[in-house]
Amino acid sequence: MHRKASLVLLALAVFCAALSPLLRWYAFPRLAKIPANEYQTMVLEAKNATLLDYGTMTARTVPKVTIVQTLKGDVAASEKIEKTAGRDVVVWDGLSYIQGPDGKMVSKVPERYIFDAHTQEPVHATGESVDGDPVRREGIEFKWPFLTEKRDYEYFDAQTRTTAPIHYKGTQNFRGVKVYYFEQTIPWTKVAMPKTMPVAGITPETVAKTGTTRWYTTVRKFWVEPLTGAPVYGEEIHKEELRGGSLLGGRAKVTAFAGHVKMREDYIEHTVDLVAHNRTLVLLMTSYLPWGLLTLGVLLLALSLYLEARGRRPAGPPPARTPEREPVTA
Repeated sequence: MHRKASLVLLALAVFCAALSPLLRWYAFPRLAKIPANEYQTMVLEAKNATLLDYGTMTARTVPKVTIVQTLKGDVAASEKIEKTAGRDVVVWDGLSYIQGPDGKMVSKVPERYIFDAHTQEPVHATGESVDGDPVRREGIEFKWPFLTEKRDYEYFDAQTRTTAPIHYKGTQNFRGVKVYYFEQTIPWTKVAMPKTMPVAGITPETVAKTGTTRWYTTVRKFWVEPLTGAPVYGEEIHKEELRGGSLLGGRAKVTAFAGHVKMREDYIEHTVDLVAHNRTLVLLMTSYLPWGLLTLGVLLLALSLYLEARGRRPAGPPPARTPEREPVTA
């Protein structure tokens, strides 16, 4: 009986030991992915910012500029691209909507971002664009890969339509969550005018005829939870200028926007809670279950060996017989 139980425990120990690395190195890379139907909204604010008044073409300080960023998954588009790409693909339709303190639109820039659901690497397909212009992204945008490493990454800048390194600057603690801090500086670069302008009748084409150009620089900061690759917080020190041309009335340049853009407090709390939940799911696949299965396998092996040894233990010598006393006769 001990022998049968020992063999069953040994088989279970081998199964657990084999399943542990399979779960971590085979199942996790295939199961961990961004859902195609993801929907996210983020609100950022720049308080005491500088904003251009297009009516007078002068810069003024305003109490607050609000940026609403929306990411919406297009399931039908992702399924269509998957047929030719041969891998799981996510299509995000993004919109960055900027409004002034009076609630009026300052600019809005749509994006279509197509990427691998598992690695977050760009997938080049028809429709990949920024503000209606076709682009070919290199590097990440919005999200880091699962199991983010302590190194620099290539990050796509939508304003310049170019890719530049975003540098790992160290490990920090952000509201109880271990995060990696990344920073990218985009130097002053000439960029395209937004297709949608805040004043009716003004278009990028009419501005181009005046000879006025738009320039941009930013310092981009992200605090990224490394297991999920999700930013829990982000900031930008953002500046835009209009330079030259007849539109400025002889001036060399005028500030179009300047501000320290930060996530709004209620969205910080929501993001931290969401990332903490998803972090637990990743830990389950990469740590808790693999190590738990390995530990269980070792315990089952030890119990199997114990039962096997006990089953083979030789029986002791038979007990000595007490000689019978002979009857006493007279």
